[in-house]
Amino acid sequence: MAQDDSFTLDESITAQKALRSALGLPEEVFPVEAFVGMVSDEIEQHRKAGKSDQDIAAIIEQATGKSISAEAIAEHYATPEERHPHGD
Repeated sequence: MAQDDSFTLDESITAQKALRSALGLPEEVFPVEAFVGMVSDEIEQHRKAGKSDQDIAAIIEQATGKSISAEAIAEHYATPEERHPHGD
């Protein structure tokens, strides 16, 4: 059987939750600045597809049940250079 050296996002989150739980740590919570930075790749793709930051905020709210403003997305969006500082 070939070894699979990759993990989906869901698998990564599940593993992180299990590791934190095994240590008795609470679920990790991210401030809006960090959250927007983490999803900036996807924000960029939605923008390229013609979506506005308001459209993106609506998708996030529908998925999470939490409100985020278009202004917060614009303010905390991480550029490709910020996300990949070494050209990775």
